[in-house]
Amino acid sequence: QVQLVESGGGLVQPGGSLRLSCAVSGSIFRINTMGWYQQVPGKQRELVAAISSGGITQYADSVKGRFSISRDSAKNTVNLQMNNLKPEDTAVYYCNLNFPSAFRLPSYWGQGTQVTVSS
Repeated sequence: QVQLVESGGGLVQPGGSLRLSCAVSGSIFRINTMGWYQQVPGKQRELVAAISSGGITQYADSVKGRFSISRDSAKNTVNLQMNNLKPEDTAVYYCNLNFPSAFRLPSYWGQGTQVTVSS
């Protein structure tokens, strides 16, 4: 059974930094994309950053230059380094694991971790 466990959320002042981590347990197909999504009440979950098993990254425009995603494919972990945090970054952050659509494999989500940016 595949499980995603996130850690690293919390309360931080504007301009501060946090590092989110996500560990995947269970057997997974090696060709995949791991990413982070954010969700605020009343809105849909939105992509923050993602990284493929080949190392290709993508970022939401709002976090470019401030956030950095990395992964250790051997350990099945993904990290999100968040710098220069802003109040609008406040959200629940979810780790996601998905696979190329051609393989018709399910997508997996973590339980979410709260990030609050406030003075």
